[in-house]
Amino acid sequence: MHPHRRPRRLAAAAVALATPVALLAGTAPAASAATVTAPVAADDAAFYTPPASVDGAPGTVIRSEPSAFYLDPARTLRADADVQRVMYVSTDRNGERIAVTGSVLTPRRAWSGPGERPVVGFAVGTQGLGDQCAPSRQLNAGTEYEGGFVKGLLSRGYGIAITDYEGLGTPGTHTYVSREVTGRATLDVVRAAQALPAANLPDAGRVALTGYSQGGGATAAAAEIAASYAPELRLAGVVAGAVPGDLKAVADNLDGSPYFAFLGYAVAGLAASYDIDTDPYLNPRGEQVLEELEGQCTVESVARYPFTRSATLTADGRPLTAYLDEPPFDTVVAEQKIGDGRKPSVPALVTQSVADDVIPFTVGRDVARRWCAQGATVRFAPNAAPTHVGGAVASYPESLAFLEARFAGKPAVSTCGTF
Repeated sequence: MHPHRRPRRLAAAAVALATPVALLAGTAPAASAATVTAPVAADDAAFYTPPASVDGAPGTVIRSEPSAFYLDPARTLRADADVQRVMYVSTDRNGERIAVTGSVLTPRRAWSGPGERPVVGFAVGTQGLGDQCAPSRQLNAGTEYEGGFVKGLLSRGYGIAITDYEGLGTPGTHTYVSREVTGRATLDVVRAAQALPAANLPDAGRVALTGYSQGGGATAAAAEIAASYAPELRLAGVVAGAVPGDLKAVADNLDGSPYFAFLGYAVAGLAASYDIDTDPYLNPRGEQVLEELEGQCTVESVARYPFTRSATLTADGRPLTAYLDEPPFDTVVAEQKIGDGRKPSVPALVTQSVADDVIPFTVGRDVARRWCAQGATVRFAPNAAPTHVGGAVASYPESLAFLEARFAGKPAVSTCGTF
């Protein structure tokens, strides 16, 4: 699909993830729907407009400019870091060059750990599909709900590279939960961070990847392809939380749930990635819902479509899950599975709450099991925190400790065979 097209599409691979901002009041200031869905200013939009021709190797910086990271929507608390907004080269599912945006953050205090300052590629959880939802915009606006975790990484002295993913900020539909595309964008923003002079980060230093929910899927995908797609990166470890590793297994959990919007995001995102026309499958209401979702951020979508059943949106009255065993959707779903003949080449921490209400516990656990079965070094860390959001917060201490140990060169302990 050409990145500048925005047709309505279906990828009945219904699933996904995210940490609903509306429920994270304890982690980040509550941002109003008006704040996160405000029209994009003309001068801001210019930065996100790709050049007519995108050339260069993946990770090549197209443009950059100074930005900021605020911890509150009133923009009174500014993180002590130099922030660059960046546009860089990545590749879509077909291997074509595309422009993706993101952020590179460098702590202002000197690095005091061993060796050179490491870089952490941070893959964010679900932001929404509207261009105004791009993490690089939300960081600057003080509305990024994972800002607390980003601040935790900064306080440890790490450089941070955060992708906006394909089509989030830039033209086209965000290819939400498209496995290889999100993995490539996550690796390529690290390459861009290392190449960006203004970031003042080592150009060949140690790297780690981390993310939760949609970000956990992107991190896991990046970990699986890193050795072949970005072999020059000195990857030390990865942390993948609440990984939506099997879309088919998650679809039933989302349909008719408070988080139906995430299923809708997956429909739009995977359809865009695979160039599937949705019109033959959706009724007029379904077309309207999908079109509305493509312009919204997470808070607005979750509030607007709770408990929606997909059968009310399809032309033949069947739920979207009924399509998953039929061509072309069976192939789309199968290609998104994490751990299906692929594994990370570095130590991995997989976290998952037993009480996750978005990504079932067995889905995250089975990602770790599939990796273990292929000989990967995996630590699986379950927790008992209630809800998907609670599982994220509960995972932070162990995730940060795991990253610190990898950068310190400590041996990783595998728990394979114990879960």
